[in-house]
Amino acid sequence: MTKIAIVTGGTRGIGASISKKLKSSNFKVIANYTSNDDAAKSFSKENNIEVIKWDVSSYEECQKSVNKIYEDNKNVDILINNAGITRDAPLHKMSRDNWQKVIDVNLNSIFNMTSLVINKMRENSFGRIIHISSVNGQKGQFGQTNYAATKSALIGFSKSLALESASKGITSNVICPGYINTEMVAAIREDILKSIIETIPNKRLGEADEVAQMVGYLVSDKASYVNGSTFSINGGLWMD
Repeated sequence: MTKIAIVTGGTRGIGASISKKLKSSNFKVIANYTSNDDAAKSFSKENNIEVIKWDVSSYEECQKSVNKIYEDNKNVDILINNAGITRDAPLHKMSRDNWQKVIDVNLNSIFNMTSLVINKMRENSFGRIIHISSVNGQKGQFGQTNYAATKSALIGFSKSLALESASKGITSNVICPGYINTEMVAAIREDILKSIIETIPNKRLGEADEVAQMVGYLVSDKASYVNGSTFSINGGLWMD
């Protein structure tokens, strides 16, 4: 039976590569997105991947969409919590709105989505849950107290979930990408990006497909004994 995978933020950047990798591995993929309808429609058409629009920071919207996915597909076997945003500023200049928005999208969405699929996964005695964190959740970053806090929190969330769910055949793991060649990183000012690359031992940005390849392994049967782990894909920028 074909396994069903949800990828949040699954039509752009790292999420798009993950969606395509899972599709090529014969999973049925449902890619979530929040904005840019035209880009999502183009992605769906080009890759024959179903896309559904909902705001992952809203529990009610998540519940409505996940319920519809269960109605149409019976199960959700794989959840990739990938959606995330940045609203950067030093804490002494950060607005409460920019703090709260990052918390809602990057962290509260993890509860929203995971809590809505975990019980069915437990009933089925199978599940693969992967959280996309960040190197900056491991080491911190100037101007990112909000973002780093959320990405660090994913690690504790995942480890706790792994302990709770292992006996039910469910794994929960984290991937912490470094600076990946996506639209988000491309928006960094050129001189700043150059200085960042100089600090990376591999002297280059990572590629989204390199993250997707790790996801492909972690959702496979070969990774059934990999649980509660954190994987760094950062070119040696941070070693822990």
